[in-house]
Amino acid sequence: MWKYEKKLQYPVNIKKKDLKMAKVMLTQFGGANSELAAALRYLTQRYTMPDDKGKALLTDIGTEEFEHECCI
Repeated sequence: MWKYEKKLQYPVNIKKKDLKMAKVMLTQFGGANSELAAALRYLTQRYTMPDDKGKALLTDIGTEEFEHECCI
């Protein structure tokens, strides 16, 4: 199901620091409305679902949010 490849999705060549962009990117990682927060909400809500389809759906959505978190 999962294939781990330790490589970047796109090539990166940083020539100079951009602190404004770094701040924007950091909000995606740690804010209340971040991808990480959303993934954790989906994965904790799955435990309250009464049926297996609902649990599976929330698990899929939560892991997809983690994928988005890794590939910003």
